[in-house]
Amino acid sequence: MEAAIEPESKNLRRGWTTGTCAAAASKAACLALITGEFPAMVEVTLPGGQRPGFALATEERGDGFAKAGIVKDAGDDPDVTHGALIMSTVRRGLPGTGITFKAGPGVGTVTRLGLPLPPGEPSINPVPRRMIAQAIAEVSHGEKDFEVEISVADGEKIAERTLNGRLGILGGISILGTTGIVIPFSCASWIHSIWRGIDVARAAGLDHISGATGNTSEKAAQAYHGLSEIALIDMGDFVGGMLKYVRSHPVPKVTIAGGVAKMTKLAQGMLDVHSKRGLADLEALAKVAREAGADADLVARIIAANTVSHAFQLAGEQGLALGDRVATLAWKTAAKALGDPAIALEILVFDRQGQLVGKTEFTPSDHSDPLSAWPSRS
Repeated sequence: MEAAIEPESKNLRRGWTTGTCAAAASKAACLALITGEFPAMVEVTLPGGQRPGFALATEERGDGFAKAGIVKDAGDDPDVTHGALIMSTVRRGLPGTGITFKAGPGVGTVTRLGLPLPPGEPSINPVPRRMIAQAIAEVSHGEKDFEVEISVADGEKIAERTLNGRLGILGGISILGTTGIVIPFSCASWIHSIWRGIDVARAAGLDHISGATGNTSEKAAQAYHGLSEIALIDMGDFVGGMLKYVRSHPVPKVTIAGGVAKMTKLAQGMLDVHSKRGLADLEALAKVAREAGADADLVARIIAANTVSHAFQLAGEQGLALGDRVATLAWKTAAKALGDPAIALEILVFDRQGQLVGKTEFTPSDHSDPLSAWPSRS
C-alpha cells in the first residue's frame, strides 16, 4: 500500500512492504553465505533512496546456503501480511546465471497471463526483484550468481485473504511493493489489484468484465450474466479507478454493479463511493423519485427516510421504478469517466438480498443516455 495517504491517517505509523522485508532478508543471508556471519542489523535502499534498518528474526546456515528471516511490520495499516515472517534462502548459482528467484513455501506461483510476470514464475514482483538484486550487490564483493528463494511462514493460509487465487497466483502470497513503504489506509494496493484483475481478464481474452462494490452485488452480477471468476473485478468503492484503467486498457463490455446506497452516490456524481466521502443525499434522491413519477407524499417520506435502502423500500411499495432511474444517472457518471465509444457500459443495482432493483442495458459510453431496461412502474 504505497500511494496517496488519506487525511485522517497522516499521523499513523508507516510500515514496510513484503518486498522490502525480502530484500533485507536476502542481503543478510547473502552476507552470511559469503562471510559466515549474520549482521546484527541490515539496511536496504528503497526506490526513493531511504535506508531503513531491520533486525533479524531468524537466521540459519547450512551446507551451501544461508537463510534469514524478518518479521513484516505494516505500521498502523490493517495489512493481512502484518506480522508475517518473510524469509530468504540464498545459495550460489551456476556461473553466468545472475540472480535467479525461486518460490519457497508460502510464496505463490503465477499461472495466468496478464500479470507483471509470466506463468511459471514465482510471484515476486519486478520492483522487489530489483531491490533484492541491489541489496545483494552491496555485500556480494563482486559475485553475481545467486539463487534466492523467498518463503513466508503460513503464506498459503494468508493468501486465502487476498485476491491471489482469482488472479491465478497459487500456493501463497505475492512479494509486493513499488516504494517499499506501507502507508496506512492507502488506497493504492486495492487500485493496483483492480488493474491486475483487468490485465488478467484481458490476457484471457474475455470480452466482458464486472466490477462490483461488494460481495453481495458481485455474486448477484456473476449469477445474472453467468460470468467466470476471472471476469469479476473486486472494484470496491473505487469506481473511477476501475473505469479510468479500462479506458486505457479496453474491454468490449463492462458491468458496474452495486448496492442501492453506493449506486445512488454514483448517480449523484461520486466516482469514489466510500462512506467517508459523504453519505448519499436523500433530498437529491427524492428529487430523482419525483422525476420518476413519485407523488408529494412519497417524496416527503424519502427525504425523511433513515437510509437509502429505506427510501428504496418506500418507492417499491408504491411500485416506483426508482432503481432504474438511479441506474440511468449512475450510468451517466460512469460513462463520462469511461469515455470510449467502443466500450459498452451497463449498470446493475441490487438490494441487500441481491435482488435486482434497477439496471440499464449495455450502451456505448459516448451516448448521451443508456437504453432503459424496464418500463416505468409509476
